[in-house]
Amino acid sequence: MMAAIGVALTALRVNALRSFLAILGVIFGVMAVITTVSLADGASQAVQDQISSLGSNSLNIRAGSNDRGGRRGGAGSGTPFSSDDVDAMRNQVDVVVAASGTIDGAVTAVVDGVNWPTQITGVHPDYLEIRDWTVSDGRMFSVIDVDRSSRVAILGQTVADELFPSGGAIGASVRLNSQPFEIIGILSERGQSSFGQDQDDIIMAPISTVRSRVVGYSRAGVRDPVQRVWVKIAAGEDMDYATEELENFLRVLRAIDPGDDDDFQVRNFAEFITAFRATETVMGLLLAVAGLITLIVGGIGIMNVMLVSVTERTREIGLRLAIGARRADIRNQFLIESVVLCSVGGVLGLLFGLGLALSIEQFAPALGVNLNVAVKPTIALVAIGASTLVGVLFGFYPAHQASRLDPITALRHE
Repeated sequence: MMAAIGVALTALRVNALRSFLAILGVIFGVMAVITTVSLADGASQAVQDQISSLGSNSLNIRAGSNDRGGRRGGAGSGTPFSSDDVDAMRNQVDVVVAASGTIDGAVTAVVDGVNWPTQITGVHPDYLEIRDWTVSDGRMFSVIDVDRSSRVAILGQTVADELFPSGGAIGASVRLNSQPFEIIGILSERGQSSFGQDQDDIIMAPISTVRSRVVGYSRAGVRDPVQRVWVKIAAGEDMDYATEELENFLRVLRAIDPGDDDDFQVRNFAEFITAFRATETVMGLLLAVAGLITLIVGGIGIMNVMLVSVTERTREIGLRLAIGARRADIRNQFLIESVVLCSVGGVLGLLFGLGLALSIEQFAPALGVNLNVAVKPTIALVAIGASTLVGVLFGFYPAHQASRLDPITALRHE
């Protein structure tokens, strides 16, 4: 066997250019699979991280989908929820362990002449628990702060770094749209979302304060309105069941008659993950099929080159058979050449694929897109294994044909 391997490698070295041209199909096939799968896995992880950042076991609720003049409004077009509705969800729905309303707005934060435009979000104290967020320094504001509309604020890490590069934010004062606020806490760092948004470029304050003193959010006929509601479901509860329970409660709370459409939307992020994974599975199958087709095309190229090689080396084959080589030795020689060709092509395709994926990751931000490469060792092993298998399958026929040659006829071949 070792002698057959040595002969095969010598033959490949002698015809290096032809050998390289023969494996181009395999190289491009493996490269395409590695590049697409690496980028797809990276995108998949980024999306799952983004969904997870919304908070585990959380539901998002927004008023909307009301009918006006025969036309259906979108999210936010219906009668908004109120802070009392938030309290009712928290206290009266068994599956809900935390609830918070939110009001968003743009502000300019000013400290000692330093300006920083950012976003302010008015929330209830439960909000950090719902979103699985923590305060790294200082404290979160309390229910009393909400009841009193206290002018206290929690800074995201980016805002704190911009306004207080030397530290000392806790206890300091910041003006938000000309309103003075005391800084009582700094949020833990969260980093960028998969869409490139800086999640730490934010200020949080009591929802009552933001509503009345910062953004001036009000709706006729609704006392203490909120733009959205976030709720956290108790651990271990089935999210579909919890969603149904909450929807039934809200229909009663908003006096919606049986048979009428909901005038609110409940978003279950667990459903997003399930739908995304189903899509990811389909995309994975499509990529696998595309890669398989490319490898088959490369395998056909390998087979053609090996058949040409058998024809060119007919006299060599006849001579080896005449001096005692077994037919199995001839078959193994050409089969090893085919396997080595495809294996080398698989390795080169793997390296080129990784290089291309990393290059795309490097230059994607210049186009406004954030892509992360996630290379799984199993994918690399499967790619190499598949290319080797292609070498066996498509190299067997030429190898078998070579071993079946008649020695006398082969020696007479010109």
